[in-house]
Amino acid sequence: MKTLFKLRILQSLWTPTSPSRLFHKDNRRLVSQIVSHYESINRCEQELPEHFNFASDVLDKWSQLEKDGKRPAIAAFWWINDKGDEVRWSFEELGFLTRKAANVLSDPCGLQRGDRVIVILPRIPEWWILNVACIRTGIVFIPGTSQLTAKDIFYRLQASKAKCIITNDTLAPAVDSVLPDCQFLKTKLIVSEGSRDGWLNFQELLKVAPADHNCVKTKSQDPMLVYFTSGSTGPPKMAEHSHSSYGIGFTVSGRYWLNLTPSDIFWNTSDTGWAKSACSSVFSPWSSGSCVFIHNMPQFEPTTIANTLSRYPITTFCTAPTAYCMLVQHGVTSYKFMSLRHCVTGGEPLNPEVMEQWKTQTGLDIYEGYGQTETVTICANVKGMKIKPGSMGKASPPYDVQVVDDQGDILPRGEEGNIAIQIKPTRPFCLFSRYLDNPEKTASTEHGNFYITGDRGIMDEEGYFWFVGRSDDIINSSGYRIGPFEVESALIQHPAVAESAVVSSPDPIRGE
Repeated sequence: MKTLFKLRILQSLWTPTSPSRLFHKDNRRLVSQIVSHYESINRCEQELPEHFNFASDVLDKWSQLEKDGKRPAIAAFWWINDKGDEVRWSFEELGFLTRKAANVLSDPCGLQRGDRVIVILPRIPEWWILNVACIRTGIVFIPGTSQLTAKDIFYRLQASKAKCIITNDTLAPAVDSVLPDCQFLKTKLIVSEGSRDGWLNFQELLKVAPADHNCVKTKSQDPMLVYFTSGSTGPPKMAEHSHSSYGIGFTVSGRYWLNLTPSDIFWNTSDTGWAKSACSSVFSPWSSGSCVFIHNMPQFEPTTIANTLSRYPITTFCTAPTAYCMLVQHGVTSYKFMSLRHCVTGGEPLNPEVMEQWKTQTGLDIYEGYGQTETVTICANVKGMKIKPGSMGKASPPYDVQVVDDQGDILPRGEEGNIAIQIKPTRPFCLFSRYLDNPEKTASTEHGNFYITGDRGIMDEEGYFWFVGRSDDIINSSGYRIGPFEVESALIQHPAVAESAVVSSPDPIRGE
């Protein structure tokens, strides 16, 4: 972290320091042409451009608006931790750092457009720098959660054929333990204030990297991002997304579900290894020109969450239903959330009782949304809609969402079936491209004219969707998708275990 603080001083770039300047009510109605343009693509009012790159077409344009005085004087990125450390960057500073990082990836690391890089880092600023740097260079970014074991890392390295892995001191030993069997891996980059044999040091390379970098002209449908997503009958699958699917697809989510403008400071608590982080900690807020706020907490504590919401001018907040449950059980009536105006959730069903208690204790509604690693936001409750507690809301553009039977035929409203997205005659651009190296599994998600989500639900007469359950055995605990196969495979390795089977059990806090 010390390196990043030094870089901020050396840049001599402005960053607001007075909390009183961070929220500008006069700018609440500011809607940029950036947002309007990409929203119109989501609504199928304009064609998808041939070329698109989130770094050059969105972030750099917000940087220019910032320089021209057409964006409120708030940070683009604001990071804190429990030790009192703090980092704040403007879009201009973000551009400066990510161009330097892009040069690190291209030169010392020897990576080229289309190469795959696994990044396993906690909620530290370098994760955001490297994410955008990969986008700038056309390198495919593969996030991983810090909870991965050596076996998990080995599988991901082999399956993805990643040429580089980036991690910290905590997980570097696990990488080294499996390195002899990873024939595709060429470069190891460590985010650390110290050195490690066989690893390039990101901080040291970033200090000396040139700041000039020409963003690669990526096509809209070029691969940008790969997420490993759990399966019920096998190892995790690799869901590939294009530059446009997440980069443009989350524009509507940012403006409507998250209700963001350039005046907002948005805090999402998701772990960096999960797709919810891409949605709510990168693409949705930054497409809206909002500030991404991050509190790097070692573990979830209701008191810490409540204190942070009270102490900082956070206007919009996103966390898992489990977290809201813990917060209302802890009790937040004694806290003053002076700036907070909009709350959202997703990842698992929200108990209506929790929603009601949150409203009683804070005066704020919770707007539930629904999506998958393979999609952007499928449906959501948004401002101006009647909230039906327990409902996931209505379909979000550009998706045509239906409930279908096992043959792919649309069911009457009120009947339970498979939640599905229409993909014919035109496949939505904001749907994943494929499961890498698994054409059979990719094909199995399509029935007739629809992509089948694997979730069961009901659409009522007013077009609201209600979640019933998974059609497979995936376990959803605190918003984390856990494949039984992975747990069973770990158990069976013990010499005392002959066979294993894993099923979920209800939990009043975590769901399963």
